[in-house]
Amino acid sequence: MKKFMTATAAAALMAGSAFAASHSNEIKMGIILGFTGPIESLTPAMAAGAEMAINEVSESGKLLGGATVSAVRADSTCVDSAAATAAAERLITSDGISAMMGPDCSGVTGAVLANVSVPNGMVMISPSATSPALSAAEDNGLFFRTAPSDARQGEVLANIMIEKGITSAAVTYTNNDYGKGFADAFQAAYEAAGGSVTLSAPHEDGKADYSAEVGALASAGGDALVVLGYVDQGGAGVIQGALDTGAFDMFAMGDGMIGDSLVERFGDDIAGMIGTAPGSDNEGGAMFAEMATAAGIDGTSVYAGESYDAAALMLLAMAAAGSKEPADYQSHVFHVANAPGEPILPGELGKALDIIAGGGDVDYQGATGVELVEPGEAAGSYAEFTVEGGELKVVGYR
Repeated sequence: MKKFMTATAAAALMAGSAFAASHSNEIKMGIILGFTGPIESLTPAMAAGAEMAINEVSESGKLLGGATVSAVRADSTCVDSAAATAAAERLITSDGISAMMGPDCSGVTGAVLANVSVPNGMVMISPSATSPALSAAEDNGLFFRTAPSDARQGEVLANIMIEKGITSAAVTYTNNDYGKGFADAFQAAYEAAGGSVTLSAPHEDGKADYSAEVGALASAGGDALVVLGYVDQGGAGVIQGALDTGAFDMFAMGDGMIGDSLVERFGDDIAGMIGTAPGSDNEGGAMFAEMATAAGIDGTSVYAGESYDAAALMLLAMAAAGSKEPADYQSHVFHVANAPGEPILPGELGKALDIIAGGGDVDYQGATGVELVEPGEAAGSYAEFTVEGGELKVVGYR
């Protein structure tokens, strides 16, 4: 009996050691996005984009001695900071992640950064949090974003409108960090270029009726209504009210409004609209779109490419550091994202891992032509959108 117990204990010990060894060679990445909330129609392609990069690296078997990489999803809600914070904490304490892709919206991103990422030393890269205020956030070098700041987007949208002869506009924005920061950046750039903002007013998401907001905007007037909100929430509600009353027939919109559900709802009722969202006319973008299509994903969806790039950057930084620990690899994110080094495009993550293993440098350009600038955000370019023939179309890049 004693011999049996000893053998059993030894077998259990060996099994436990094997289990620990296998799990020490496992890397989990949190994917925290608004699977519910005002941009939920954009989220599936974003999550799938990040998971494309995760699967590509895991299947290569070339990261940290053949580590397997898996994704763990969590819901940021986009707008509920308490819920996002709790979800992010679970990713770290319960799921044991080594990196965090997201969150998405600016307000919840700031909350997760301050309350979870910094206290726990967790690296996070947001593919879509664009508030200018995040550039000044205390982050201990842990926060990056693959989408550029709205300080730049406000200028781009303003310049397009001036070029098209739209010299006066009313502005409505979602009442949060993203909306306010974007609206302020747009107004400053628009007025500097000679435009006039007749009224800049917030709207709350989740309302059934926006007639009061539309009435105030209509009274102020303007050649166009600028909508800096969310495509599945108040922004769409304001547009519906403006169309129903005939208050405006020309619209300009920011990235939070650019999605398939926009044309599904409004179609040619908003023909000729002006829209902006991060995007670039680069080789990597076309490659990513082709890869995504083959995987059954809409690679042209807003922020899908930025999500692929966010996940890829953290995994390549781990390779460069030789460690999955955030404290070890955080300083390598800038290094793998920028020159000098071999340019790396979508589908070439295995190649990048080989170069890094051989002591070489990589310049990750990815799906969006990534180049990081201080304090850890994308230099960025923007796609210009319009609605034509009931479809959302890209008509240029800035």
